Amino acid sequence: MPTSFFTTDGKFHRGNLHTHSTSSDGVLSPEEVCRRYQAEGYDFIALTDHFVGLFDYPITNTTTFHNDRFTTILGAELHTGTMENKHLWHIVAVGLPRDFTPPNAPHFRPVKCSETGASIAQRARDAGAFVAIAHPHWSGMSEADARTITAAHAVEIYNHGCVVDNDRGEGFVTLEHLFTEGRKLILIATDDAHFNTPDFFGGWVMVKATQNTPEALLAALKAGKFYSSTGPEINDIRLSKNSIEVDCSSAATIIVQGQGTSMATLHGKTMTTGQLSLERLSNSPWIRVTVIDRAGKRAWSNPIWLVRGQGI
Repeated sequence: MPTSFFTTDGKFHRGNLHTHSTSSDGVLSPEEVCRRYQAEGYDFIALTDHFVGLFDYPITNTTTFHNDRFTTILGAELHTGTMENKHLWHIVAVGLPRDFTPPNAPHFRPVKCSETGASIAQRARDAGAFVAIAHPHWSGMSEADARTITAAHAVEIYNHGCVVDNDRGEGFVTLEHLFTEGRKLILIATDDAHFNTPDFFGGWVMVKATQNTPEALLAALKAGKFYSSTGPEINDIRLSKNSIEVDCSSAATIIVQGQGTSMATLHGKTMTTGQLSLERLSNSPWIRVTVIDRAGKRAWSNPIWLVRGQGI
């Protein structure tokens, strides 16, 4: 994924890509969910109610809640088929058309001979959606399961609701196993907010776009022009053949991770710029950046795919 978007025209827009309302199993109305996210300083959200027959297969229409400072992207959390552990698939699709054809998913229990996760993910992508594998740790997803979702753009690597409610909110192991196989996926942090616990305002994406519109945001998401965060900001990433420079908000640690155990780490107190050698990552086909502040909050870049041994 490119890093040049940090300094190109446009601005960063803060958004949540996984949220629920009373259109499915959330406790707040769609209007109130949108109002609260805007009041918290978000620029956009995707309301992704559970796309099952129990709730009449909702793709909740939030367009009436747009204003000159806040927008929404239509979407849903798709469920169908079964994974190896016999549980339903959970796939986040942001940017779905309202006439997206439902699967045979009348409730949250598996149905024999229903559509596969791979199939519905591909249909969602073909319909124009940004597709993400949701909370793989919480789902008990196997590596073989994840491998089947070839239409995914991203993996949910931080799910705030799962962190709050069951401490199973990460997805990096799944993501990096797919990296090892050459899958050029990106990563997202989300809330998965239902507002029945403190599962809101904890994880988000910062999307660089010239306009805060569904079309511009969706295009930027698909192009990987964003980073994910629970607090810190990433202001720029500059890559050379032998090193990487990261500009960020005040950080205690900056880490560059690569395939396997390869990494470079810089510790400090209030760092806003860090330069790290790529010597230990010279054989990795990809790298990604993590910024950690003194409170332990994190920001994550999307992976940068390298020409082996040649940096960029």
